[in-house]
Amino acid sequence: METGHHEILQFLLFTGLLILLAKAGGGFSVRLGQSAVLGELTVGLLLGPSFLNFMRWPLFDGAHLDVVLTYFANLGVILLMFIAGLETNLDEMRKMKNISLTAGSLGALTPLLLGFPLAWAFGFSPTASFFIGIILAATSASITVQTLIEINRLDSREGTALLGSAIVDDVLAILILSIFSAVAVSEGGFASIGEAILRMILYFALAGGLGLLLMRNGIPIIQRLPVSEPVLAFTLIMALFYAWSAESIGKVAGITGAYIAGVLMTRTHLLHVVEKKIKPFTYALFVPAFFISIGIQTDLRLLEGRDLPFAALLTLTAIFSKVIGCGGGAHLAGMSRVEALRVGIGMISRGEVGLIVAGIGIQTGLISDSVFAVAVLMVVVTTLITPVLIRWSFTLGDQPSNDRPVFTKGETR
Repeated sequence: METGHHEILQFLLFTGLLILLAKAGGGFSVRLGQSAVLGELTVGLLLGPSFLNFMRWPLFDGAHLDVVLTYFANLGVILLMFIAGLETNLDEMRKMKNISLTAGSLGALTPLLLGFPLAWAFGFSPTASFFIGIILAATSASITVQTLIEINRLDSREGTALLGSAIVDDVLAILILSIFSAVAVSEGGFASIGEAILRMILYFALAGGLGLLLMRNGIPIIQRLPVSEPVLAFTLIMALFYAWSAESIGKVAGITGAYIAGVLMTRTHLLHVVEKKIKPFTYALFVPAFFISIGIQTDLRLLEGRDLPFAALLTLTAIFSKVIGCGGGAHLAGMSRVEALRVGIGMISRGEVGLIVAGIGIQTGLISDSVFAVAVLMVVVTTLITPVLIRWSFTLGDQPSNDRPVFTKGETR
């Protein structure tokens, strides 16, 4: 009993310090003219094993706070992408489906095609080289979403195109990973590939169909329940269930499921009520925990001197391949050069998705510990640089197309 109570006290202190340091880092970053996200990520990097090793101090010894932070972080990214769904303009997204398909497809394939020969040139086997390319193909839109929210541009054409492209990129990257794993690791062969494709189709069909049914018939019942905050409770259930089912049933990223749940909520008359209720605690605790966790999980000391040239070139390839692939695809599909550049930059961050894919490589033996460390460094750099580049890109002259309106927050939904 005594030990349990001590761990609770450690948890309370840790959570309080987490919020304090995240907000301090974010506020300092904003004062420097940068995104709050950049400050929170930097704080996490400083607190992690690369520098201060914060969670291994005697003050927190034995409290398993790394597990606590992981849970907080996962809730944070799920709720952040759910909010992004709430902010999505479906009519505008339908207009831009060709842009999303082209940009998302090229955004996944270009890093793969550039990463494979780079890794092979450094002496890696064809199997390891291809998997390294898959790591580069991954994208996490969560950092970009938060940055666009901060500068009030999530409802812009670029924001809408980016969200659609991120879904296409996620599905394609996971499909490539599933096919490659089936061939290189599992014994299922083409049966495993077919299963992966069927799972995705089944998930998206069920998520859309059941979701619309729930929104149409469930909301009126939920509102009449004699319990406190029934709408908020229903909202959280939807976000968490869709995130769980995305990975368990569809084998796509949980953040994709959370985003779909948010998009479905836009079909109800309670949209603004939900936004008002879910944002305060999400941005007070869970989102800062997510951004800090990325830095805290990073141990740059695992890198050896001989790994640095490969790490540098891989990181540069990760940056430019998304700008060229996704940005070039957006331009080919009709966006102006400046708009396309913003979309490409927005897809640079690999975030938690890149870490998950790299983790699969370690578990299956497709990559070594040193390659994993290089991948983590690439994820950290792309995650840190994305908010800075996004803000810079929006200082460039706007060149919107004449036939499509630019939506800003608060306008027509």
